[in-house]
Amino acid sequence: MDIKSVWDQSLKEAEQVLNTFREDGGLLTACEEFSKKMIETYRSGGNVFSCGNGGSHCDAMHFAEEMTGRYRKDRKALGALALGDPSHVTCVSNDYGFDQIFSRQLDGLGRKGDMLIGLSTSGNSQNVINAFEIAKQKSIFTVALLGKSGGKLKDLADLAIVVPAQTSDRVQEIHIKLIHTVIESVERELFPENYQ
Repeated sequence: MDIKSVWDQSLKEAEQVLNTFREDGGLLTACEEFSKKMIETYRSGGNVFSCGNGGSHCDAMHFAEEMTGRYRKDRKALGALALGDPSHVTCVSNDYGFDQIFSRQLDGLGRKGDMLIGLSTSGNSQNVINAFEIAKQKSIFTVALLGKSGGKLKDLADLAIVVPAQTSDRVQEIHIKLIHTVIESVERELFPENYQ
């Protein structure tokens, strides 16, 4: 296969996954619920936490910086934090184990009425699962952005959105689209002047 064919095939696969996602009414309803719950969280004074591993951690950070910074136009900062700063990760990994890095931080910072977004292409990341269990104890609404079969997080989350793809790259491509779209929907509701 030549390089041009690789590009063509990759873009076709990405398009197919996106089209399959768009055509699934249940997934679009879940996305609408995601937006509504985040708007409700911010209107009630809550914060939104996010977490994931590897590329999913990068997506969790991307989400948080768009909320505390800005998306398209200037607006008030919205409370968001990607769990897992380096000093915390090394401290907790050393003292408690890697599986506790997100749950310990959420236990210290999270409050009733907040939201937790967990990203996992497999749905079986133990440190994200542990964070969701702490969230349940603290009455924090949980949203899982998943792939493949959804794994253990599918049933643990208050709201699970499972991308219909089997490889991490295709799953993460849709996750970033979901992140951008939920941010836009929240901004359109809370800051309508930015979209006039």
